[in-house]
Amino acid sequence: MTQGHTYELGYKPVGSSRTIATRMLRHEDMNGSDRLFGGRLMEWIDDAAGIAARRHSGCNITTVAVDKLEFKYPAFLNDIITIEAWVTHVERTSMEVRADTYVEDTRTGERRMINHAYLTEVCIDDEGRPKPIPWGLVAQNAEEHAECEAARKRAEIRRLRRVEGI
Repeated sequence: MTQGHTYELGYKPVGSSRTIATRMLRHEDMNGSDRLFGGRLMEWIDDAAGIAARRHSGCNITTVAVDKLEFKYPAFLNDIITIEAWVTHVERTSMEVRADTYVEDTRTGERRMINHAYLTEVCIDDEGRPKPIPWGLVAQNAEEHAECEAARKRAEIRRLRRVEGI
């Protein structure tokens, strides 16, 4: 199943944008309560989402919105953090990227999701104006299809909020 409009160059699979970033938390990443500073995590999420969007589009991109940023659990000094990001939906000039953040228990190898976010990235030209994304998106399994369908619904909700000024 494909989504979006007709593209000159065709389609790329969801997996081609997958980006994995790993960090160990240091003192400079902590807030006053000795937990991971949310703003630092937001920076890392934005970076991973930008890489995923650029991998998909091949274009310069800019973040225009962060949707559904949920902080589920804290992370602490020396924890290992992994951020996984991938494109979930492509429109004419914008795309949605999902970013999931996990903390890893190095003793057991178990990962626990601590954050979940959706970002909207826009392809831009050399003057910073939106430009068409040359690639569509194709889901290759049931999980990707479900995420793409949910992404279409989120895109419609974002459009309605813009129109209604909410």
